[in-house]
Formats: sequence, C-alpha cells, structure tokens
Amino acid sequence: MLHQHRGDAVLMNALRVGARGLFSFGKLPFRMLCRCIHRVHEGEAWLSHAEVRHLLDAVAQSPPLRVVNARGSDLLSPREEQVVALVAEGLSNREIAHELQLSEHTVKKYLFRIFDKLGISTRVELVLYAVSHGHTVGAERVPAPLFSTSAT
Repeated sequence: MLHQHRGDAVLMNALRVGARGLFSFGKLPFRMLCRCIHRVHEGEAWLSHAEVRHLLDAVAQSPPLRVVNARGSDLLSPREEQVVALVAEGLSNREIAHELQLSEHTVKKYLFRIFDKLGISTRVELVLYAVSHGHTVGAERVPAPLFSTSAT
C-alpha cells in the first residue's frame, strides 16, 4: 500500500485487510519502492521500523486471546498459545526455542499446527490474528546466561 501520511489507524487497517507492504512515497526514494515491490512479491513483508514498533506495541496492549472451536473448547494448547505469544512479541524460531527450551524443529512443528488450526499461512497473519484477538499465556522467560561460554 502506498501512502503519504501514515496514521496508526491506517497502518492497522491496511494490515488487517491484507496489505503486505506499506510504503511512504513522500519519504523514500523510488529505488526503495522497487525493492519493496520485489520483497512483497517474494512473500516478505515491508514495514518501516516505526511501523513494526507500532505493531508490536499494539500486540502488547491486546486483550487476552482465547481461540475456541464451535463447541467452545480451546483450539490451541497452552504450549501453542505460548508460541503464539512469543511470535507476537517478535521472537524468531531460534529465540522461541531458547525461551521454551525446545529445538527449533519442534517450534517449526508447533507453528505448522497453529497455522493449520487457525487457517493461516504466515507469521504476519499470526501476529495480526494475535493483535485482533489478544493472547493469554505468557511464556516463562529463561534467564540470560551470566557469562558467555564461547571462546574468543
């Protein structure tokens, strides 16, 4: 989506209706527009740092998520809700694996099952889903190591 003046409502509404890239044509050179178009065409998202920060702030302020099926039963397991919460916080699969003390492969499996249950296919859709529905289960944080074990 091309825009000249971005407001917070414009950002959220554009993402909700499926925009995968937001480009301010008044602030960035034309060559960046070409890069944006290519990246979005390749399946990536294109947002400025300020837009990503706003999106993450909105996620942090979202009400609790409770995903249920037609009978009112929880659709996601507590662990899957933890994974959703960490994705919504902007963590990578490697960081999620560290936080939950899992392998990256297991995190990928969780994401595959979550995407299947929610009928979505990308992390951006998952974050937008979390923003619009909130999230309940916070992941238990693993303390950072006090010292590095890598040799320098």
